[in-house]
Amino acid sequence: MTSPATTRVALEQLDVIAGRPAGNRALAVLRARAAFEAGAGIVVLPELAISGYVVDPLLARSVAEPLDGPSLAALGEVAAAYDGLVVYGFSEIDGANLYNSVVAAGPSGPILHYRKLHLFDREKDVFTPGDLGLPVAETPHGVIGLCICYDLRFVEVMRLLSLQGADLVIAPAAWVGGFDRTVPAAGATRHVDSVLAQANLDQVAVVAVSQVAGASHGGPATLGGSIACDAYGELLAGPLSRTAADSAMAEIDLAAVRAAQIRGAAIHPRTDRRTDVYSLHHRGESW
Repeated sequence: MTSPATTRVALEQLDVIAGRPAGNRALAVLRARAAFEAGAGIVVLPELAISGYVVDPLLARSVAEPLDGPSLAALGEVAAAYDGLVVYGFSEIDGANLYNSVVAAGPSGPILHYRKLHLFDREKDVFTPGDLGLPVAETPHGVIGLCICYDLRFVEVMRLLSLQGADLVIAPAAWVGGFDRTVPAAGATRHVDSVLAQANLDQVAVVAVSQVAGASHGGPATLGGSIACDAYGELLAGPLSRTAADSAMAEIDLAAVRAAQIRGAAIHPRTDRRTDVYSLHHRGESW
């Protein structure tokens, strides 16, 4: 598959309500359509964009849906209409288990399906840890990998996605406090500091889109501040609003992402890795 030189990614930072999947889904469809009309090739929505950020076991189960549920039908239809990708988070039910999941829906169905590996705080009372590994997929918009929110605090995640060939890591999120000692009142949060540093070290572009303003309707104090950056950790979009729904468009130069793997005549950060001393293991392979 031949990728374009650049791809346009819409960051759709939503204020969603926990336990209101029909309304959240309608909002997701509306925002996705508008982003495609504005020229996006990929639309990124937050973590648990359909269910809202649910950490009550009964509520999470009541709003959960299977992979091939109504959200895939609705957002897949939008993706097909515009020949693009929609990345969204939802509470997934599979048998007796609930998962905090993300899907990249393309014109013909799911291109990537990911279940959050690292559950944060009260999520551990609701969801089963992910069991699909860290997949990547070649798409018309470059090679894409997925992770979710707290996964970004584990440096192995982005490193493995980059070593598997990801050009772009998409990370839907519901950023809240609790990990860092302090949370800035405005601008970039410490979550962003982590993303920018890892993007540079792993030579991969990143789009991280958070929920926002949950506390205004009884939910968690989701922080917004969504961003996109290049493979040097330089901002391409954001931080978006810390208090309200917001959106932005980022243009990802895929050739520049790949070129960032070489930083000088004798500075090749991927081949300079000492795999004779250390390695990462993923699904039976070592990296």
